[in-house]
Amino acid sequence: MIPIKRPHEIDCMRQSGAAVAEVLDALMAMVEPGVTTGDLDAQAASLIRAKGGKSPFHGYRGFPGHICISVNEEVVHGIGGRRRLAYGDLVKLDVGIVLNGWVGDTAASVPVGSVSPEITQLCKQTEMALAAGISKARAGNRLGDIGSVIEKTVSQGGYSVVKEFVGHGVGRSLHEEPQIPNYGKAGTGPLLKPGMTLAIEPMVNLGRSDVRILADGWTVVAVDGKFSSHFEHTVLVTEGDPEILTCRKVTASK
Repeated sequence: MIPIKRPHEIDCMRQSGAAVAEVLDALMAMVEPGVTTGDLDAQAASLIRAKGGKSPFHGYRGFPGHICISVNEEVVHGIGGRRRLAYGDLVKLDVGIVLNGWVGDTAASVPVGSVSPEITQLCKQTEMALAAGISKARAGNRLGDIGSVIEKTVSQGGYSVVKEFVGHGVGRSLHEEPQIPNYGKAGTGPLLKPGMTLAIEPMVNLGRSDVRILADGWTVVAVDGKFSSHFEHTVLVTEGDPEILTCRKVTASK
């Protein structure tokens, strides 16, 4: 069953969404050559604590980081450490917070300095796919409408959708029903209803869609070694237009 949030629960989700968006804003502004992924993780932990929250990722099935930090061909679930960001890298920051028992979840891909035009376009197309998916998160639509339009938007750019990892419901838990693939058939799947809160997150590869998991047991990489992009918002299904609960002030292009 897909949880339906009541009005006071939605207010809590708005608070956690705003808080995690502010954390991501601060981390995006920190991205520059020479910063280590461990620096970003430590700063994320500090910012989350300062808001009175905790990371839903830290310790989740043994995950050692406070956020997921994935660079270049790393798709998702990268672990902060000694790696120093270099000019031309693309770093993906996936951030969550548990605030007063409710989870906010969001992600963005951030260029380190200037990146090549093809990487800039990859990120733009991924953001377009996210916006298209969010536009379908409205009462009366079907879950498959979201994945279908994301896949269509990605394909129009000549890119590929990662299929092994998907979006998800979010609320009291980091991962709730439903799973939200970034592909599918329009008009299929569960009916969307007001009060559903969904983490929509296209993961898009510059090259092939194939991925593998590194020896650390977490970091997902593109098999062909080409760059990958990832953006995510927590979205509320309403009686009208979808409401993005994790709106940021900082843009990915900085």
